[in-house]
Amino acid sequence: MKIYNLKPGWFTGPGSNVLLVLKLTFVLMLFALGPVSAGRNAQKITLSENNAPLEKVLKEIRKQSGYDFFYNEALLQQAKRVSIHVRNASLEEALAQSFAGQPFVYTVALNTVVINEAKKPESVKATPPIDVKGKVVDESGSPLPGATILVKGTQNGASTDAQGIFVLANVPDNAVLEISFVGYLNKEVKAATDLGTIRLELNASKLEEVVVVGYGTQKKANLTGSVSTIDAKTLDSRPVQNVGQALQGLIPGLNLQTGGLGGELNQNLNFNIRGAGTIGAGSNSGPLVLIDGMEGNMNTISPQDIESVTVLKDAAAASIYGSRAPFGVILITTKKGKAGKTSVSYTNNFRSTSPIGLPTMMDSHTFAQYWNEAAANDGEGPKFSQEVLDRIVQYQQGEIDYTTVANANGDRWQYYTGSNANTDWFKEQYKKSAFSQDHSLSINGGTENTQFFASGSFLDQGGLSRYSGDEFKRYNISGKISTKLSQRAKFDYTTRYIREDYTRASHQDGLFYHNIARRWPTVPAKDPNGFYSDPSEIAQLVSGGRYNDQTDFLYQQGQLTLTPLKGWNIIANGNYRVTNTNSHNDFLPAYSYDVAGNPFPVAVGSNSAGLSSVSEYVRKDNFFTTNIFSDYVFAIKENHQFKVMAGFNSELMKYRTLSGSRTGLITPTLPTISTATNDSRANEGQYQHWATAGFFGRLNYNYKERYLLEINARYDGTSRYTRDKRWNLFPSISAGWNVANESFWAVNAVKLFKIRGSYGELGNQNTSNWYPFYAKMPIGVNNGTWLINGERPNTASAPGLVSSLLTWERVTSWNVGLDLGLLDNRLFINADYFKRKTFDMVGPAPELPVTLGTAVPQVNNADMESYGFEVEAKWQDKIGEFGYGVRAVLADDQQRVTRYPNTTGNISTWYDGRKVGEIWGYTTLGIAKTQEEMDAHIEKTKQNMGSRWSAGDIMYADLDGDGKVDGGSAVLGNTGDQTVIGNSSPRFRYSLDLTADWKGFDLRVFMQGVGKRDYMPNGPYFWGASGGMWQSAGFNDHLDFFRDETSGMVKSGIAGVNLDSYFPKPYFNTTKNQQTQTRYLQNAAYLRLKNLQLGYSLPQNLTAKAGISRVRVYISGENLMTITKLIGVFDPETVALSGWNDGKTYPLAKVYSCGVNINF
Repeated sequence: MKIYNLKPGWFTGPGSNVLLVLKLTFVLMLFALGPVSAGRNAQKITLSENNAPLEKVLKEIRKQSGYDFFYNEALLQQAKRVSIHVRNASLEEALAQSFAGQPFVYTVALNTVVINEAKKPESVKATPPIDVKGKVVDESGSPLPGATILVKGTQNGASTDAQGIFVLANVPDNAVLEISFVGYLNKEVKAATDLGTIRLELNASKLEEVVVVGYGTQKKANLTGSVSTIDAKTLDSRPVQNVGQALQGLIPGLNLQTGGLGGELNQNLNFNIRGAGTIGAGSNSGPLVLIDGMEGNMNTISPQDIESVTVLKDAAAASIYGSRAPFGVILITTKKGKAGKTSVSYTNNFRSTSPIGLPTMMDSHTFAQYWNEAAANDGEGPKFSQEVLDRIVQYQQGEIDYTTVANANGDRWQYYTGSNANTDWFKEQYKKSAFSQDHSLSINGGTENTQFFASGSFLDQGGLSRYSGDEFKRYNISGKISTKLSQRAKFDYTTRYIREDYTRASHQDGLFYHNIARRWPTVPAKDPNGFYSDPSEIAQLVSGGRYNDQTDFLYQQGQLTLTPLKGWNIIANGNYRVTNTNSHNDFLPAYSYDVAGNPFPVAVGSNSAGLSSVSEYVRKDNFFTTNIFSDYVFAIKENHQFKVMAGFNSELMKYRTLSGSRTGLITPTLPTISTATNDSRANEGQYQHWATAGFFGRLNYNYKERYLLEINARYDGTSRYTRDKRWNLFPSISAGWNVANESFWAVNAVKLFKIRGSYGELGNQNTSNWYPFYAKMPIGVNNGTWLINGERPNTASAPGLVSSLLTWERVTSWNVGLDLGLLDNRLFINADYFKRKTFDMVGPAPELPVTLGTAVPQVNNADMESYGFEVEAKWQDKIGEFGYGVRAVLADDQQRVTRYPNTTGNISTWYDGRKVGEIWGYTTLGIAKTQEEMDAHIEKTKQNMGSRWSAGDIMYADLDGDGKVDGGSAVLGNTGDQTVIGNSSPRFRYSLDLTADWKGFDLRVFMQGVGKRDYMPNGPYFWGASGGMWQSAGFNDHLDFFRDETSGMVKSGIAGVNLDSYFPKPYFNTTKNQQTQTRYLQNAAYLRLKNLQLGYSLPQNLTAKAGISRVRVYISGENLMTITKLIGVFDPETVALSGWNDGKTYPLAKVYSCGVNINF
């Protein structure tokens, strides 16, 4: 323990001991919150001193007690000498004697003693308080009802009435009053009995707000392209893992949705701007993401480091980035240093996550009866014997305690149809809750010439898997410095380091999620001897090996800005990013146990039982980009404002990979390639690169901020095409008219009325194949189907043809918009309608005779158009001390293929006029309630998708009237009885963000959803019995199936007759009732309470005593409630993912969290 002697200037800049600061300020926070005392376990003090310096006495007390002491050296110079004689005294007794008669006070908490100067009693003021009255009006003299008047530094306040008049009692005569009203500048006045009329000035800052655009900034009011932006407050205190999750639903046109295997900890949201721009056959339409001007992964940076996020949505806004941004740009600006006193900010977040959207399995007895029912419908005997059924009931009623019995040989346990457990495998495999934490610390400050910012953060997120041990960690460290080299030169430098670690069991993969759904509740998690059961797959998760992934990102950015003349800037920057990925995967033997307790190996993943293997994969990316550009601002006759900009950009991306594997580990305790002995393989080793270069320019013109014009052009070249097709010119133009700035405009309530429009052309270089003009010979290692000298040989085959015609995908876009600022800028509305066309998409290869003997290359032979609208409305107001805000977003986009080489009109692929997400299917008449009803239907309509039609089966509609139900030849014009019955694309994405604050309390309610989406599920997750006994599932939702008096479950009394069921009768071995059809088309629209947050900021008169400018504590929840008509076995955000069947993915999570924001 130490005595901290705090000398003057002990914390004056970035070199200070931040840990010491945090400890001290935390202790002082506790003092400010209430009384504290010494711990009960403090050591006894024995001390005898006569006329000794106080500092000497404190050091002896510190030595015996182990407590820290914080004090200022100059303060103790005022201390009186101390005489003290104590034996086995408590710390409080020793301190009381030491400080008796001293001009100090002390406080004890957390093994720490803090010494402060005793406050002198304030003299009683003779002047009595006064009553203040006045009237608050706007610039035109109209009253402002609801304006707030506060005595500065207190909570004493009042509000104006309908006439703008207020009366505030008991105001100190020397007080200062703060007058505020939403949309107006705050004003301070000295207290007086009659203040008369107080005139507030309109706050034009919202119209003067500057937003980040390509290679610069612009006033928001002067934007002519389609641009949306949010600030750091919108992302504040959300208990999310990454930026993508925080942005979902916030920005119109920015679409983020769950992808991959759902909620896995290393899975980011998929995103696009205004929908897909290609069919994805040989190219992609992902937006360009720039972090402080450099391409990067937005999900790797800490949300606490973000200052603003701007989305450039149309070609006019994005065209300055050329071929890298045909489908929009996301500009992320991170925080930077500010001149002034050094400040420290600390934020933490502690979370409890729990799975959502998990189905509930049938209990084992119901499950067994359901299985027997499905088997009977197939004409088979029961799967569960009466002896096992009796055992299941006995176990459920507590009459027996064993979950299975030995087989006939007595050596292995019986499972599935022979066991009698009652296991809900979703509850068994997933935790009820998992713990996560997030910490962020930043420091910024500087002088007028040099500013700095540094931050560090740590995220530790625990997974929901009970046995896999999945976990995700992220470490962020960043620093920024900006300094003036001279009056005409400035240098900016940014460095950022990020590490991400992800780990899980190797067995936790898509097959595992598939198996959870089809695991039977009759199977126990453990056998009667206490070992994990063979079918449970728990042993594989616990001891079957680990997958570990570690990725490091290092960003280095430097920028030099020269200002030779006023209004003229020359900017040169260089950016370098290194990404290192290291992935390790080992499979180790896992064992189950027989009746005698002897182990036997079980399969891990897709490997054979007992196999051990290890693989390593490494990849290193090097990305370089440089930008050199200059801008100049000038005016002609004052009212004609111009800004011109021109520059050059180059990018170079290189990466290399190396991957190897071996089997046959010497020992499972050291899973490395060096300690494996068999089947050595070099799986991968490649070098790749691409490069772009571009010249760009922009002209901005505005006349009195009334008429606005912007012209962009970029001349781009890419390494991905042949020399004669490598370069292309991409222009754009946009214009705006702010009618509210016209002299004839007389609507005072509307300060902004801007009509804007844009058109632009861009090219897409984002091909899947980086070298489409090179012929590549396919080779295989040890994959021959014959032996040479006892080994399989390497193979090679003829390379595919190369298309000399492959070239740019061309993207055109036009946009019209309206921006409104109303009611003293309390209400802003932005609306856009857009249409984007992609010409010459990379499509399928032409069909040539198979006698060609090699693959045919893809060519540019398809077109697509996207169209839709976006609306954003924001309202901000204050009524007295109650402030509130509403932000609503609604956006929609659709995509349609307008050209595709499908001469036959095959509906299983793209064709001219097909919309993205179209669902073809049959029309359902209903479920036949009797055999007679079905016979009557079959007599008129032959249903070709099955046989043995009976009561409880589906009756399909014969739409074409040919006496049978089928899909025809599945080509346009002959689709039989199939029609377009829905569309799986999300439509009408919306969100509602409600905020409020009152006397230090703040509340946020954020809701997000999709207004329209059709979804046709497939597989046993939805149908229950489907695909055979071993692929089927049994959830409570599946019990709503057709049952009449002949049902086995009805006869046994397990369930009642259900003629009005949702599902048809179950079968294992036919899908005749499970065709894509209107009856089971799901409504996947939803509304989700995405975030609910309640915070409280401590009064500054309390926190200021501890040197803290702000302390906010909060509780927050994520994914708290969902309203949807979708069947309960699915979560609306995880439908149609890439699992084995629908639903077989990692669940999303509900999150409860608490935390604190502290600014020093």
